[in-house]
Amino acid sequence: MADYTVKPLDNQYNKSDFSCGNVLLDNYIRKQAKQDVKRKLAACFVLPDESNNIKGYYTLSNAGIPSEVIPEAIRKKLPRAYTSLPVTLLGRLAISENYKGQGLGKFLLIDALKRSFEASKVIGSIAVVVDPIDENAIRFYENFGFVLLSDSGKMFLSMKKIERLFK
Repeated sequence: MADYTVKPLDNQYNKSDFSCGNVLLDNYIRKQAKQDVKRKLAACFVLPDESNNIKGYYTLSNAGIPSEVIPEAIRKKLPRAYTSLPVTLLGRLAISENYKGQGLGKFLLIDALKRSFEASKVIGSIAVVVDPIDENAIRFYENFGFVLLSDSGKMFLSMKKIERLFK
């Protein structure tokens, strides 16, 4: 059985051959991810194969979103004094073209949601937010319960819903 262990990005993993079919996502892992990790701008997690090539990756960061874009059902339960709300940003998620169609996107998303939920126990975060790169990404995230935020293009999944996934 294949090893499905997600690990923090470090120098042992081969980034140079990663190709998911999207130049922005390919260039990010090849050229920028290591610097973002070093500067504490993002945490990057990879799913390596037996040869330390990257099957897929995702990034997590702290972020804030304006309270007015939060769905009304959630916003009405929050103090009005908060104009910006803490969230976890799932900034990038990509699967190598060599491994597409194997359910790895779902696997990495669930791993990211679990890490985000665990982190929310020690650092405030009311949701995971994504900024889908295209219509396919929107459909992918909708399948997991993410909803579009008004006028932002971003999508939102509350920690309450994420918590239910892991109970």
